[in-house]
Amino acid sequence: MSPDETNVQDQVARLTAEIQQHSEPFRQIVQQVNQVLVGQQKLVHRMLLGLLANGHLLIEGVPGLAKTTAVSSLAQAIRTDFQRLQFTPDLLPADLIGTLVYRPQDQSFVVQKGPIFSNLILADEINRAPAKVQSALLEAMQERQVTIGSETFALEQPFLVMATQNPIEQEGTYQLPEAQTDRFMLKVIVGYPSRDEELQILQRMSKTSAVFDIQPVTSPEEILAARRLVDQVHVDEKVQHYIVDIVMATRTPEAYGLPLGELIQFGGSPRATINLTLAAKASAFLDGRGYVTPQDVREIALDVLRHRVMVTYEAEAEDRDSESVVREILQNIYMP
Repeated sequence: MSPDETNVQDQVARLTAEIQQHSEPFRQIVQQVNQVLVGQQKLVHRMLLGLLANGHLLIEGVPGLAKTTAVSSLAQAIRTDFQRLQFTPDLLPADLIGTLVYRPQDQSFVVQKGPIFSNLILADEINRAPAKVQSALLEAMQERQVTIGSETFALEQPFLVMATQNPIEQEGTYQLPEAQTDRFMLKVIVGYPSRDEELQILQRMSKTSAVFDIQPVTSPEEILAARRLVDQVHVDEKVQHYIVDIVMATRTPEAYGLPLGELIQFGGSPRATINLTLAAKASAFLDGRGYVTPQDVREIALDVLRHRVMVTYEAEAEDRDSESVVREILQNIYMP
């Protein structure tokens, strides 16, 4: 083993010891949220990934699967500001980011900040608002700032948007623009609980007023400190190549021996590569490790790519969606 490799191993060992200590509050968050949620471990895990990797989440599922409850429970477990925004067809951008208000006493305009100025934002049923409102989120999500009139205001960190949408009710909804869906680090599909989980839900929630005492276990300062450790998580060169191969296979599948060229209209952007790496680092952090494994990448790749790969009409004719295409890529790309 070369001196460089020995040095890297020593750094990773020290980082792992530090991460195991600093990741404990996030495991406590899971315990607090699980007081309310049943069978949504994947959703809770993905929300923590977004929190640690500084990325936004798009949560999709039929009504009644506790999507809104999950986000509000996470907010209660953190000592931070939280805003729930109900998106409706008559919502205006000013209702979201704020506006200039005229003060007749001194004949001037003052800035009235909107609810976007918070740490955790729940954009409930985001696809019910028109494109101009959805676009108002773009600057906040990407640049972490908001422009009102001629002034630009930085948003407090951490800033995280968790948006929910209903996939089955299309009347009165607006499809999210590709530019906006690409701003979401992860798209999480929430499915129905199992029979045993459904029984637990019945026993826990079938009350006229189910009240749960969720204790805040971490703070924004601890989240920002954890992010600094996430940045230091080691990604081996072989894992880096694996990440790049997965994303490149969504653009040029023929180069990887995959007959998917006629099914893919657009592949993942470089933002997909960045987000896949960050999400894998955050996943390693939650597991108490200072290094990323190929399995970290594979487990999170579908949530990073399913909303970034656009399929063709030919794919739709064959009843293939982006998720099935990404699954086939993951099954065929060599995992080191």
